[in-house]
Amino acid sequence: MNPLFIIIGIAVVGVLGLIALGVNWARSQPTASIEDRLADFGTLDQPMSLEEIEMSQPFIERIIIPNLKKLAQAATQFTPKETLAKVERQLELAGRPYDLKATGFMTLRIAMTAILGGLGFALFIFMQRWTFMQRVLLGGVVAGAGYFLPVLWLQSQISKRQKEIIKSLPDALDLLTICVEAGLGFDAAMAKVAEKWDNELSHEFSRVIQEIQLGKLRREALRDMANRIEVSDVSTFVAAIIQAENLGVSIARVLRIQSDQMRMRRRQRAEELARAATLKILPPVAFLIFPSIFVVLLGPAVIQVMTLEIPIFSFGGGGLP
Repeated sequence: MNPLFIIIGIAVVGVLGLIALGVNWARSQPTASIEDRLADFGTLDQPMSLEEIEMSQPFIERIIIPNLKKLAQAATQFTPKETLAKVERQLELAGRPYDLKATGFMTLRIAMTAILGGLGFALFIFMQRWTFMQRVLLGGVVAGAGYFLPVLWLQSQISKRQKEIIKSLPDALDLLTICVEAGLGFDAAMAKVAEKWDNELSHEFSRVIQEIQLGKLRREALRDMANRIEVSDVSTFVAAIIQAENLGVSIARVLRIQSDQMRMRRRQRAEELARAATLKILPPVAFLIFPSIFVVLLGPAVIQVMTLEIPIFSFGGGGLP
């Protein structure tokens, strides 16, 4: 294997591991409340100076976070508004992982580009057989990979969230139907789903309840939920609920019909994936399994044929002796 790919793989895995450890460490650190800080300040004999207060803060809050904020401001100034709006939309679809905003995500892309580009160029310095331009070019390739890795991660988060919502929607509709038929209102039924479960769909239901309590109309809150998810099943469900509310149809009956349809669609998706499995398994069978079988079955025969000594007969003028 080419050592270049090994070095790039080690660098990427190392940087991603360090970033993951730093994020987990920062999230695990307890945040002191204002009351705790005032209590600590009251126990001091003399007030602390501004420098002492600043030095008492963690390294991340003193150095890393302010520099990242400055980098985010610079990234915002040089990034078009359309790009920021598109990134904001993708973060909304992904469920706001780590409470990221568009500026923070652009800062992450720039930081990953700088880190991977610097590490790649530093590693390529030790490759004596390469010219300087080749090192710079390969360093630029690694930096470009660092610029696009956050985009791939965000797309995977969006796909993962949408699949989770599609999978949990039929069960949520069943629970909504049971609650409504038991006498609860639709808003109370959504609150019950948000209370019983802890997934992306229940979080969206909880947000809808909060928006309704703040004065937003139910239909508007449901439409906003469908726009935040961009799943066809959820859009169909929201459209059916809004239409039932406008026409005065029983919501329990509509929920029952929607639940049956969602389960039918989930069964159809499972059957479609099962049919596609036969096509997906052909490449590994043709390029991985069959060659190994041929090597095991025909290898000994080929070795015997290659080592077999075949006598050479010489034919004279009088024919065979």
